[in-house]
Amino acid sequence: MVAITPSGIPYKTMTAEDIAIVDLNGTWLDGPYKPSSEVPMHTAVLRARPDVKATVHTHAMFATIMAMGNEEIKPTTPPQCEFVPVRVVPFTMPGSNDVADKVVEALGPDGRSVLIKNHGMFCCGKDMKAAMAATIYTEEMAITEYYARVLGNYEPMPQEGVDAMKALIAADQAV
Repeated sequence: MVAITPSGIPYKTMTAEDIAIVDLNGTWLDGPYKPSSEVPMHTAVLRARPDVKATVHTHAMFATIMAMGNEEIKPTTPPQCEFVPVRVVPFTMPGSNDVADKVVEALGPDGRSVLIKNHGMFCCGKDMKAAMAATIYTEEMAITEYYARVLGNYEPMPQEGVDAMKALIAADQAV
């Protein structure tokens, strides 16, 4: 079973009792309100990735701005390396099986975050803490890259630094 936010209920007034429950095929099982229209995207990732137990989809401002381009966002600080690559999924209609399939494809077997062109971001993890960390660091990457480009001093981490950080993270030795 999957707990998902309901459609059309403002986050500020939402309570735990408002949350919708669906199965992995997206069938609405419980909850007083219709589930989010993005059920296909969340459930497609959960079905495709047995390691993923939590997903987050947002329309965070800077991730959405950076999703208007076609380039992956890149890490500028060591902690961001855990969440790359952050690919851009081509625009398709929100809530569709098409966008769900494209997100699954872009995440691949071990991706944590993607941008959805002209839409927002989608992140995942082994639990909600990990999915939220991916969400927070993806937005941080988007903010940092945006402002660095505005200032004309954008310089992402070199790939060898990214690879070294990913190895430390995988060995649970990151600072």
